Amino acid sequence: MAIKKSELYSSLWAGCDELRGSMDASQYKNYVLVLLFMKYVSDRKDPLMEFPPESSFYDMLKYRGKDEIGDKINKIIGAFAKANGLTGIIDTNDNDFENDEKLGKGKDKIDLLTNLLNIFNKPELDFSKNRAEGDDLLGDAYEFLMRHFATESGKSKGQFYTPAEVSRIMAQLIGIDKSTSQDQSLYDPTCGSGSLLLKAADIAPHGITIYGQENDNATRALAVMNMWLHNFADAEILQGNTMSKPLFTNNETGELKQFDFAVANPPFSYKSWMNGLDPVNDIYKRFEGYDNLPPKKNGDFAFLLHLVKSLKSKGKACIVLPLGVLFRGNSEADIRRKIIQKGYIKAIIGLPANLFYGTGIAASLIVIDKEDAADRKEIFMIDASKGFIKDGNKNRLREQDIHKIVDTYSNRLTIEKFSRTIPISEIADPKNDYNLNIPRYIDSQEAEDIQDIEAHLLGGIPKRDIEDLQNYWTVYKTMKADLFSPIANRPNYYQLNIVNEEIKNTIFNHPEFAVFSKTMEEVFTEWEAETIVHTKALDKGLRPKSEIHIISENLLSHYHGKPLTDKYAMYQHLMDYWAETMQDDFYELAADGWSAGNDLKRLEKKTKKGEKEIIKQVPGLEGLEGRLIPPALMIQVYFAKEQQAIDELESQIETVKSKLEELIEENSGEDGLLAEVTDGKGKVTKTAVLKRLKEIAPKKGKKQDEDSKEEFDLLELYKWLTEEAAEISIKLIIAKADLEKKVIAQYPKLTIDEIKTVVVEKKWMAAMEQRIHTEMDNISHRLTQRIKELADRYETPMPLLTQEVEALTTKVENHLKQMKFVW
Repeated sequence: MAIKKSELYSSLWAGCDELRGSMDASQYKNYVLVLLFMKYVSDRKDPLMEFPPESSFYDMLKYRGKDEIGDKINKIIGAFAKANGLTGIIDTNDNDFENDEKLGKGKDKIDLLTNLLNIFNKPELDFSKNRAEGDDLLGDAYEFLMRHFATESGKSKGQFYTPAEVSRIMAQLIGIDKSTSQDQSLYDPTCGSGSLLLKAADIAPHGITIYGQENDNATRALAVMNMWLHNFADAEILQGNTMSKPLFTNNETGELKQFDFAVANPPFSYKSWMNGLDPVNDIYKRFEGYDNLPPKKNGDFAFLLHLVKSLKSKGKACIVLPLGVLFRGNSEADIRRKIIQKGYIKAIIGLPANLFYGTGIAASLIVIDKEDAADRKEIFMIDASKGFIKDGNKNRLREQDIHKIVDTYSNRLTIEKFSRTIPISEIADPKNDYNLNIPRYIDSQEAEDIQDIEAHLLGGIPKRDIEDLQNYWTVYKTMKADLFSPIANRPNYYQLNIVNEEIKNTIFNHPEFAVFSKTMEEVFTEWEAETIVHTKALDKGLRPKSEIHIISENLLSHYHGKPLTDKYAMYQHLMDYWAETMQDDFYELAADGWSAGNDLKRLEKKTKKGEKEIIKQVPGLEGLEGRLIPPALMIQVYFAKEQQAIDELESQIETVKSKLEELIEENSGEDGLLAEVTDGKGKVTKTAVLKRLKEIAPKKGKKQDEDSKEEFDLLELYKWLTEEAAEISIKLIIAKADLEKKVIAQYPKLTIDEIKTVVVEKKWMAAMEQRIHTEMDNISHRLTQRIKELADRYETPMPLLTQEVEALTTKVENHLKQMKFVW
C-alpha cells in the first residue's frame, strides 16, 4: 500500500512534537532530519551504499527503552557516515543523541528517544517500496519539514530555506529545462539546505551536475542529506564563505569555476560580506569593470557580481535580492548602470512582500543571461506583487501565480498592470537614469472608484462606470441596453431601467447570460470527457506529477482566451483539489492500480488510560475508510435509497425531540404541569413521569380527577413522544447497521470498470464540476454586485436627500413646539 502524503507528513510532524518542548525548531530539525535520512537509506538499501554491522536505522530499534540508547544511536549514525563519506555531515554536535541539555536526562531522554524511534518505525514511514517512478515522495516530505522548520525558527534562523514556490519559478526562468547534457553544471553560491538547487535540477531533462557552497556547517549538512534523499548523492556541496573563500575554482587558472546555470538566494543586505575579503584586491576580479564597489555594510551587489563572474559566456542565472537593489543610489547606482550597459539583465520580477523566512521585506528575481548580452536592447519586467495567498503569518504564491509568472516570462507577454518589455533606451533616459524600480515602468495600481459629484447632485449612473464593465457588454451584447438607458440632455449619464431589487434576476434570466453559461458548460464538458478517457487509461506505475501536469495543462488550454474567465483561476481550483484529494489517490493508483478501490479499512483511535495507551476501533460507518472510494461516495452511488430512509428516520427523531423540548419549555417552572416530574437540575426523566402517571391515574372504575386531568394528559403525551423517539432510534440503529454491512460487502464486489467510473466520474470530475461552477457563478455575481453598488450609490440625489431632511426637521420641530419645548 502506498504512503499517502498527508499520513507521511503527519507522522513526521509527530516526531517534531516529541522534541518541540525541549528545544526550538532551529535545533530539533537536525534530529528529525538525520533520523529521516537514516530511515530512508536503511529502507532503500541502495547498492552504492555501504552498510557495515550496526549502521542501519533498524539496528537502533533494539536499544529502545535502554540506558545506552542515545550513545548507540550516535555510534550507528557514525558507522554509516564513516562507510559512506558522510563523517561530519550526519554525525555532528548539532544532532548529538547523548546531549542531556537538549534531550533531558535519565528516563526522560530514554522515553523521548524511544518514542522518536517508534514514530519513524511506523508503516507510514516504510520507504522500501513507496516511491512512484519519477516522483519524489520523500523529497517532498523533506521540503515539508524544511518549510515548517523555517516557519517556526523565527526571524534570524529561517534563511536556510527558499520557499518551494519561488524555487520553482527560478528554475524555469533560467531555462534549465532546455539543458542538453548531464555534464552541464548548476551552481548555488549560498545554497542553504539545497532546496533551490534541487528544484532547478528537477526539471533538467537529462540530469545536471550540481555544485553548492554554504557558509554554515549544520546547514551544509542539511543540504548534503537533501541531495541524497533526492537521488543526487554525487552533488558537490562544500562548506565555506563564498565571498572570502570561494571553493569552486579553475585548477589551471586559479580563477572562479564557471557554470552553465546558477541560482541564488543570498542573505538579504548582508553586513559582513567583506569579512576576510579585500574587494579592491580581489584575486577573482569579481568587482572589476563596474566603476565602484558595493557598500561596506550591504552585500546585495557583492553576491550579484559573484554570480555574474561564476557564469560561462552563455551562462544563465536567477538571484533573489531585495527590491532596493533596483533603485538604491550612490555606489550601487554606479554598479547597476554598468550591469545594465553590459546587457547582463534579461528580466526582473517583483514578488509580493513577506514571502521569505527570516524577513518580511519584498524581494525581486533578477534573471541574468550572458548569451548575446552585448546585443541586448531591452529588459522584460513583471510586477507579480499582488498575486499571493495568506498562509499563517507569511504570504505564499499560489499555483496560479507561479504558472502566470512563468507563462508571461516565457512568452514575453505584455499584460496591462502586470508586465511589459522595457527598452534599455527608456531605462537610460535621464528621467530614469538606470533606476529599475518596477512602478516607474508598470503601473499596477487599481483604478480608483471615483465618486461622481454630478450624479450625487442630479442622479443617474455615470457613463464612465458603465463603460468600465465593457468586458461584460462584449459578451452580453444587448444586456446593457436592457439594464440602462441614456438620460435625456445628459449624455454622460444613464438611468437604470429596473428597480434595484430586480438586477440579479434580470441578469441571471437574460437570454445572453443563458447562452454564455451553456457555452462555458460545454468547455468544461469537453475537458471533462478528455480527462475521463485519459485517467481511466492510467494504471499501476503511473507518475503522479507527470499526470497532473498533463491534466492541468489541458484545462488551461481549454479555458485559454475564453471571455470573462481567468484560466489561471480555473487551474487553481484543479491544483487545490489535487493537493487535497487527487494527489493521494494517484499515489495509491501508482502503487497498486485500480484494485486499490476494493480496499476498505476500519479506523483506530488511541486513548490513554493512566500510563497505558489503548487502541480501539472506531465503530459504525464513521469508522470506515476507503482507500480510493470514501464510504459516503459508495452510499451515494449504490445505496441512495437506504441513505434516504436513514435521513427520514433522523428527520422524524428531530421532529419528536423538538416537540419534547417545546413541551418541556412551555410547561416547566414552579407552576408548570411538569413541576412534579422535574428534578433539582431542571431535568424531566422518564422514570419520574411514569411514577407521577401512576400516582394521578384514575382509580379502577372511576373517572379522571378534573384537577389532574390536564397534567395526566400532558404526561401521557410526554410518555408517548419518548417512546416514539426510542422506537425510531431503534429503527435508525438497525438501518445504519444494515447499511454498514451493505457498504462493507460492496467494496470487494466492485469490478475495475465500476471502480474507474466511481473514482473518475463520481468523485474527481463531480468535485471539479462543482468548483468550476462556483467560479463561473462568481463571474456573474461580480457584475450583479457592481451594478447594484452603483445603483444604490446614486439612487437618491443630494437635493432629494436635502428635501427629506428638511421635511423631517419640520416634523420634529412641530412636535417639539406642541410639547412646549423652546430652543
